Amino acid sequence: MALNAGDAENLGKNVEVDYSGLKSLDIWQLLQHTARQWPEREALVFGDRRYNFQKVLELAERCAAGLAHNGLIKGDRLALIMPNWTEFVVAYFAAARLGAVLVPLNVRYRRHELAYMLENSGAKFLITCASFGGFDFIELLKEIKPALPDLEHIVVVGQAAGGQSLLSWESLLNVATPDTLPPLSLDPKEDLFTILYTSGTTGQPKGVMLTHYNLVTNGLMMAEGLRSTEQDRYLVAVPLFHIFGVSACVLAAFGSGACLVLLDIFSAEAALTLIENEQITIHNGVPTMFILELNFPNFSRFDLSSLRTGIIAAAPAPAEIIRRIREEMGCNIAIAYGLTETSPCLTMTRFEDDNQTRSETVGRALPGVEIKIINDEGGEAGLDEVGELICRSSGVMKGYFRQMEATAVALTGDGWFYTGDLATVDATGNIRIAGRKKEMINRGGFKVYPREVEDLYYRHPAVQEVAVVGVPDPVLGEKTLACVKLKAGQQADAGELREFLRGKLADFKLPDYIRFVDDFPMTSSGKIRKVALREQIAATLDVQS
Repeated sequence: MALNAGDAENLGKNVEVDYSGLKSLDIWQLLQHTARQWPEREALVFGDRRYNFQKVLELAERCAAGLAHNGLIKGDRLALIMPNWTEFVVAYFAAARLGAVLVPLNVRYRRHELAYMLENSGAKFLITCASFGGFDFIELLKEIKPALPDLEHIVVVGQAAGGQSLLSWESLLNVATPDTLPPLSLDPKEDLFTILYTSGTTGQPKGVMLTHYNLVTNGLMMAEGLRSTEQDRYLVAVPLFHIFGVSACVLAAFGSGACLVLLDIFSAEAALTLIENEQITIHNGVPTMFILELNFPNFSRFDLSSLRTGIIAAAPAPAEIIRRIREEMGCNIAIAYGLTETSPCLTMTRFEDDNQTRSETVGRALPGVEIKIINDEGGEAGLDEVGELICRSSGVMKGYFRQMEATAVALTGDGWFYTGDLATVDATGNIRIAGRKKEMINRGGFKVYPREVEDLYYRHPAVQEVAVVGVPDPVLGEKTLACVKLKAGQQADAGELREFLRGKLADFKLPDYIRFVDDFPMTSSGKIRKVALREQIAATLDVQS
């Protein structure tokens, strides 16, 4: 779909926008506002599917009516295992219409993760794809459903209804009409819209509770930072089930009247083709995506002249990549920092910032966001002094679902959230992230928590002790290294240990490297010194491992 001359001219101006008048709305009201404002404007594209805002509204109402007909009410949890398909966006707004709580789950999760999160969330409904990436979700869910007493219905996209408690997507949309929907009464600041699972260093996944207000205010702040308008078209290459998709894509775009163009399986060629064919103006992504695009063999043959801006986040962005995005892609990229617990964005670079600011910092706090850097004594650190970043903003979560103790550790009574990230702030207010207090590994924007992997390895009969650490990687930012000590008299090789985890965890959590050790460096209290271990082993790694 080509932009008209007026659109192209206005996009080039990067005019200031202000969405403060919409920030008190709940998510359903936000969609209603946009559908009234631009009913016929293209809103959602995936393959040959093209929906305007009025159609998205109608589909979401039909989906909500079908869910309500089958017993879903305000406050019930609606889980979603879905790649970047139109059905995800429809179900997203259907949950908002009912006041249900959306629980998006990673399509790369497998039995171990899905069973825990569905049970912990108390999901009453689940909408899933029949299969994706060669994996059969229906068979897996049939196996684990008997252990999930709260799960009443499974709705399947891509397969006709089959078996007890399985509904087809088509039947869900046609079982009831929107005029049967109950009235909706929400308090945006109190009522939850989503529970997003993010694992802690203990390996126990935590459900981050985010309200309508958390997400609407943050999504619109990002739209303002990008100067997003109804003339923009977003490439959605990041997963919709991630906070990056939930907020920085869906709400930033739909709040400003922009179009979402979905990509369900990322490849550099597919992304570049969509940018050219769909006249993409805003490209959000993790650094790995941009690295792969810039280094695609036929990069120069793609017309990327429509690109205007986007957000790069979720992992450190190398200075050279920032420069190349701006110069070779013609994209005035913004660097952002945040967490799932903060909805997510806390800081962002501005359009006037130079390459050095964009490559060495994550920008300044967004309007309304308070940030402090505190030292080990709990006092405020000085300029350029490393300390833990704590924050307070409209995006800070209500807490962790059913985990009061974890909430109390992370969130103070007066609203300050302790991020666990080490950072500095300079005299201009720009934030530099120095590292993480926790042991989380950031592999190309996907979080890997060592304890979760370690706990499963301890089930292997040959493993006596194991430690998982992150090691630097020029493309992904970090890769995972598992150091294993075998039991006396036992044997195992790296291939066997990788296969032991396959199917139990998402593939991105499988160790990139496995090294066998005779002993670990230990503290006086008997704990493995992971920093020392990483330093000892990392220098010996090679790309053939």
